[in-house]
Amino acid sequence: MRRLVKAFTNSARALGRLARSEAAFQQELVLLVLSFPVGWFVASTWRGYALLVGSLIALMIVEVLNTAVEAACDALSREFNADIQLAKDCGSLAVLLAVILAAGVWILEIAERFGGAIS
Repeated sequence: MRRLVKAFTNSARALGRLARSEAAFQQELVLLVLSFPVGWFVASTWRGYALLVGSLIALMIVEVLNTAVEAACDALSREFNADIQLAKDCGSLAVLLAVILAAGVWILEIAERFGGAIS
């Protein structure tokens, strides 16, 4: 039980720090909060609602991991290094792919809800 409390404390500390200092995470957090009421209106099924909200949670997970990679790289060295650049670029690409995924889910759900069924 103590281990679970410690893990929760560490996670809460990271959430607070990212919410205070990372602009991308702050924007995604606002999108997530807005997705609860907007997703309820847009989604035509519970499954659709879960996909809408879940796609933004997945985006935030990728953003957190990208921030972790960047922090680890910066702790290692702030000088230019091609391998560090690749690690950071890959993290950025992962975030971009998660954004594309989330946008696709929202676009498809909106089209299905307001444009009729998509086959």
